[in-house]
Amino acid sequence: MASASYDARRGELTTYFDRTAVEAWSRLTSDAPVSRIRATVRAGRDAMRATLLSWLPADMTGLRLLDAGCGTGALSVEAARRGAEVVAIDVSPTLIGLAQERLPAIPGAGRIDFRVGDMLDPGLGRFDHVVAMDSLIHYRAADIARALAVLAARTDGSVLFTVAPRTALLTVMHAAGKFFPRGDRSPAIVPVTERGLRRRISSEEALDGFAWAQSHRINSGFYLSNAVALTRTQRASQPHPHPEVPERSGGLEGGLQPAARSLEGSFEVAAQHLRMRGMDGMEGSVR
Repeated sequence: MASASYDARRGELTTYFDRTAVEAWSRLTSDAPVSRIRATVRAGRDAMRATLLSWLPADMTGLRLLDAGCGTGALSVEAARRGAEVVAIDVSPTLIGLAQERLPAIPGAGRIDFRVGDMLDPGLGRFDHVVAMDSLIHYRAADIARALAVLAARTDGSVLFTVAPRTALLTVMHAAGKFFPRGDRSPAIVPVTERGLRRRISSEEALDGFAWAQSHRINSGFYLSNAVALTRTQRASQPHPHPEVPERSGGLEGGLQPAARSLEGSFEVAAQHLRMRGMDGMEGSVR
């Protein structure tokens, strides 16, 4: 069961992605020309999507995948092209509408079922793999761990997700954003530490059968996100065979990034960057 704070934040995200920043996200997730800042975000999310897809089987025929927080469906399309049966869900009806409009022809056995709703809905059924790309970065570590536990309880293979790593610059930028008028802000991302997240995950009984297999950080200008793979090590109640996920280095283990020359200078730069994003209705996080 989701917490009250999870439900409250989900409501904020629905409002933001479905009303406030529709045009911004429509352009960002297309091939339309964008600003230099948004180009770094687009490149970052493309790299992150490629990373998560590389952790999934090359042949997903007969496998069921949940794209949790699918946005406009780019990852869902690639998984379906590998033969997966994809349930692609998002809180925003507008983003789901865009995903359906852009859906290309998919040859073979793969298919996509787009839905509007909560990614934690147990009615979605069981899955071989779950991917939550940048859909948990707006939540506290406790809510992230609880959401992962809910997802893992009905996942037979792996749960792949991303978080916002707590770095010096990101922390300053997060604080600077609070000085802008509320109408100019999207729901803030919540940076987390690896140690804190691991501790939260270890306290969730539903995650006892999963191992922290690998992590990888993508840092592309205004896009900073960390991918983590949790893979099942104990048999689920309805197991399906799945390939092992290879080990990779990097990711949250990097710790805090070096701070800028002075906190004051970092704050001014971050504030300027946030103001530029706030004026056109988007944050550094992507979907």
